[in-house]
Amino acid sequence: QITFGSTFLGQVPVHEEVHRCAGQIYGYKGCIRDFQVNHKELFIIDEALEGRNVENCNVPICDYHPCHNGGTCSSDEENWYCECPKLYTGKLCQFATCDENPCGNGATCFPKSRRDAVCLCPYGRSGILCSDAINITQPSFSGTDVFGYTSFLAYSTIPNITFYYEFRLKFQLANHHSALQDNLIFFTGQKGQGLNGDDFLELGLRNGRVVYSYNLGSGTATIISKPLDLTLSVHVIHLGRNLQKGWLKVDDQKNKTVTSPGRLVGLNVFSEFYLGGYREYAPELLPRGPRFKNGFQGCIFDLQVRTSLNQGFKSPGTPEGHPNSGRSVGQCKDSPCSLIKCRNGGKCIESGSTVYCDCLTGWKGAFCTETVSVCEPEHDPPHLCQQGSTCVPLPSGYTCHCPLGTTGTYCEQG
Repeated sequence: QITFGSTFLGQVPVHEEVHRCAGQIYGYKGCIRDFQVNHKELFIIDEALEGRNVENCNVPICDYHPCHNGGTCSSDEENWYCECPKLYTGKLCQFATCDENPCGNGATCFPKSRRDAVCLCPYGRSGILCSDAINITQPSFSGTDVFGYTSFLAYSTIPNITFYYEFRLKFQLANHHSALQDNLIFFTGQKGQGLNGDDFLELGLRNGRVVYSYNLGSGTATIISKPLDLTLSVHVIHLGRNLQKGWLKVDDQKNKTVTSPGRLVGLNVFSEFYLGGYREYAPELLPRGPRFKNGFQGCIFDLQVRTSLNQGFKSPGTPEGHPNSGRSVGQCKDSPCSLIKCRNGGKCIESGSTVYCDCLTGWKGAFCTETVSVCEPEHDPPHLCQQGSTCVPLPSGYTCHCPLGTTGTYCEQG
């Protein structure tokens, strides 16, 4: 006769998990799934003569981390389920709004809710699904949007910038209060490590002043202008560098100069030239120095550069004036909301060329024309069905379909 778990009528079974301690015998604690004797399978429960204190095995499924996308696994004696973070759904939190990307032309899809997405349009495109072509002659930037992305243009690496460069540009602020706080105008450099020796060239706005910085590898040089004259509608910047010496001229302010520390005289940068923001906007990825927290808000135009006193100014890009990529960049003074009509109290939100409807509670869809079901995660107030149960809408209210082992109005009872 074979015994599992603990002694039977005083006999000690031969099992490695049984231990003797101070004259006592302790039984096995754990799960036994399959058992064979002479290649014949025994059904542990069905063929047992008797037993005591044996429970159904609780499969530790959560030990295998089955939940996707940051979901949290929870389990009890019978069931397990994934608590999904916002914007994800499914048994394993494997579904998100952007899995079936509705956006066109290489747009960045961002899940506004579990049902609705916002299309962040690439350069030259606009509209709800970024299907409309737009001609941009004076790019308009919208800073950092509510989803954490910046509008930006990325141009090919500016050649021959090592020992000498001059930039000229004009800009117009969209909002004096927010656009003057901490905003990047342009950047090129070795980003990613954030080391003191990273070569970079950077221009931005902080506390109403223009900030120009560069590092040739042996320390950062910075020039800060006087406060901008906000009575001017358009501001003009002229800046440059020759070896270690840099200069900055803003509007009709006096020219200011600086000399970079150390002995290095060459700017070694191989990245794209970013205007207005950049692709993965996380200020921590910028080299140490003036890390601007937000992208530019307003219009930047007539941007030109030269890398020798003997050549003329020209627009960046290959071919000239053409960016490699961009996101949420509009045409200055044009409003994409003029072409969009949100329904049922929804508000049109524009971010450069990106446009979407921000719906009132109870409404969803691209134009706020669809009602939110009482069982959907976006419904306010949310339904009360417990995790693992299924909310089923009724003509008046809803009901909860409970999983095996639970009962109650909201499946709250075991």
